[in-house]
Amino acid sequence: MLIAFWIVAALLALFYVYSGGAKVVRSREKLQPMMHWVDSTPLPIVRVIGLLEVLGAIGLILPALTGILPSLTVVAALGLVAVQVGAIILHVVRGEVRQLGLNVVLLILAGVVAWLATVWN
Repeated sequence: MLIAFWIVAALLALFYVYSGGAKVVRSREKLQPMMHWVDSTPLPIVRVIGLLEVLGAIGLILPALTGILPSLTVVAALGLVAVQVGAIILHVVRGEVRQLGLNVVLLILAGVVAWLATVWN
């Protein structure tokens, strides 16, 4: 279980550091080709979502790695579940149902990390 936790948590953290970091530092024009929803979302909200993703990625790894408040790993994973629920709702409202695949996979992976973290702790 421990190895599965670290593999899934590390992959998820890498994804969220990249995508969240991009939302924090890139301009709307550079984000728009990959993330069509940014054209209708205020840029400060895009930045907050990116920051939440980066913080969630850190929360997946750092508490479990250091052993300091490892329960925060579960909280971070559940926070990333919430981010994906919001993303799914956004895509459904925008009529972008074909783009839900990645969001569903990320939601499932974050749920798996939350579960593995509770089993492991």
